[in-house]
Amino acid sequence: MSVTSRYREAWEGFWRAAPAEPGAVFWDAEPVLTAGPHLALFEPHVADPALPMVDLGCGNGTQTRYLADRFPRVVGADLSAAALDHARRADPAGQATYRQLDAAEKSETQTLHAELGDTNVYMRGVLHQCEPEDRQSLVDGIATLVGDRGRAFLVELSGAAKPVLMGLASRPAGPPPKLAPVFRHGIAPGEVSDEAVLEFLRSAGLTVLASGEMPLTTTEYRPDGTRIELPSRWLVAGRIA
Repeated sequence: MSVTSRYREAWEGFWRAAPAEPGAVFWDAEPVLTAGPHLALFEPHVADPALPMVDLGCGNGTQTRYLADRFPRVVGADLSAAALDHARRADPAGQATYRQLDAAEKSETQTLHAELGDTNVYMRGVLHQCEPEDRQSLVDGIATLVGDRGRAFLVELSGAAKPVLMGLASRPAGPPPKLAPVFRHGIAPGEVSDEAVLEFLRSAGLTVLASGEMPLTTTEYRPDGTRIELPSRWLVAGRIA
């Protein structure tokens, strides 16, 4: 099941218009605040750190480059060709490789798995931005990439994030400048319950090995100067023999 053309075009339009400067995108926070703390949670559960790492939904590759300093082979994968253009320009040394991928399309994840073998997967804030009908297919794709030996680290907004986002979107002055393009391009985050995420994983044959709560750091600030953080949940999943 492939993603809808509307969803694909929304992301292409967003990334074509996105500035290249670090931190210009709402969720493009520094790795020391994002992938760094996530890896501290993920690594104790990684069965084989020598496996390739796939940064799924890599966007402009900020976190991908950080992962490439810590794993022997890293592939940044994204639905959007425009996002990957940003990622490649920001990685002239080729620390990572980049691949356009519709992870909700079974044949595409099967092809990537055939090339790489089992992989570890890092995915931050992608599931809640998918069309509802694509979410199970996306998690099925993650299960394909993980195979028997890999592990997946997923971070998704929790239900408590919805009122925060609604409050930001309904401000009298409008959404914060870095959040406004997300809504303008029609990719406003949707709500995915914690229970739904667990069910997607179970249906894909994956077992949750660890989970917890951690704020999802953004690059935007409130009028009082405090950084906007969104409530989120993280989990590690994989197949258990």
